Amino acid sequence: MTAPPGNRAPATPPLAGGPHGATALRPLLDTVLDALTTGAEERRGPLPTGGPTAVTARVHAALGDAGVLPAHGTGAHEALRTLVHTLAAGAADPADPLCAAHLHCPPLAVAAAADLAVSALNPSLDSWDQAPAASAVEALLTRTLAAEFYATPHADALVTTGGTEANQLGVLLARERHGPALTVLHGANAHHSVPRAAWLLGLPPATAIPTPAGVLDPARLAEVLAATPGPALVTATAGTTDAGLIDPIHRIADLCDRYGADLHIDAAYGGLLALSPRHRDKVAGLDRAHSLTIDLHKLGWQPVAAGLLVVPDTTLLTPLAHQADYLNATDDTEAGLPDLLGRSLRTTRRPDALKIATTLRALGRDGLAALIDRTIDTAHHLARLLDAHPGFELHAPPTLTTVLFRPTHADDDHLATLRRTLLHQGRAVLGRTHADGRLWLKATLLNPHTTAGDLDQLISLLEGSTHR
Repeated sequence: MTAPPGNRAPATPPLAGGPHGATALRPLLDTVLDALTTGAEERRGPLPTGGPTAVTARVHAALGDAGVLPAHGTGAHEALRTLVHTLAAGAADPADPLCAAHLHCPPLAVAAAADLAVSALNPSLDSWDQAPAASAVEALLTRTLAAEFYATPHADALVTTGGTEANQLGVLLARERHGPALTVLHGANAHHSVPRAAWLLGLPPATAIPTPAGVLDPARLAEVLAATPGPALVTATAGTTDAGLIDPIHRIADLCDRYGADLHIDAAYGGLLALSPRHRDKVAGLDRAHSLTIDLHKLGWQPVAAGLLVVPDTTLLTPLAHQADYLNATDDTEAGLPDLLGRSLRTTRRPDALKIATTLRALGRDGLAALIDRTIDTAHHLARLLDAHPGFELHAPPTLTTVLFRPTHADDDHLATLRRTLLHQGRAVLGRTHADGRLWLKATLLNPHTTAGDLDQLISLLEGSTHR
């Protein structure tokens, strides 16, 4: 049907895939890249100035009365130019050396470029006929990475949205092995997703074991295990969120063996040290766990999301098997089509394995190890600077890439105000945590391009702020 004169239907916008997808994308990418540049230039620092109210006002001003759903479209280039510029101008950019608060890494360009292909082709890993090559890449990647942690014939891994989902899966699999009376034991240093997983899964409330030294104490764990009736899952941590500390893995595993408990290790932060000849001894014993959480959007420099749950044998994943005839009909599976539905609790999911596989192929084991080593070296350099400076107190030498410190004469209220002031001024993004009964500033150094000069700049900035 032809549209009436003066009432023409809008042109159908081009697609990202198909034989003409790249042609349609190329000019749009130029617009995106230009807007990323102009937005960063406007921001001029690690994050925007003014705090939440000012940033929200600038977003509304940039979009104007039309907002995000105008009556008549503004066109692809204007929409991209406006929104990408606004996003970049208002970003907390982890690629800035002074954006160092969280376990939120700056992604490598090669990983982001690979992720574009995933967005363009839009495979979904819930059935083979939606993702033929992507499913094969994921299977190869998961087996390859699992073999880095377990020297077993059938080690396997699931791709997750991050450490939280991987921890939940680890607890779920333990519940399926032992039933709903399972008790989850964890250190007070554990990630909040561990006790939350017990709650979500209808298990008894998880038992938190005090960690006054920052790591799980085997003596205290032994006392709790001895007093715990029925099956237990111990969750240890290799890289705490607050300080990057690593629990004594072998001693904890020995206790699990003695008391017949299962062991899950949350190695979201520190697990990839297994790839570094210089630092792998810090995480020795990971292979003694029934399951491991690994996260490559920390010390793997991937765009979110890029998590893994790793197990020593693929049969441990059997409880996740699920049947939906339109996705994994029995006759299709018997005919050789891979059954993907048991590879996640999610149905629709994008192939995050592609960006990981591209990065690993591009860098190799030695290239990734070099990035890990460099960031740990940077953290030690900052710690030495702070320890030698009379105006600052260092909590302890770093284990991974997290450095805790505080101005020498500041109380906790001043420290909290100082951090928020730096945020509102857009000058630095530092984290905060409690240790030894006091509040500490936290620098989480995940940027492999950070230089000694950048660290000097951070200390100079803090010196000036603490003297106001």
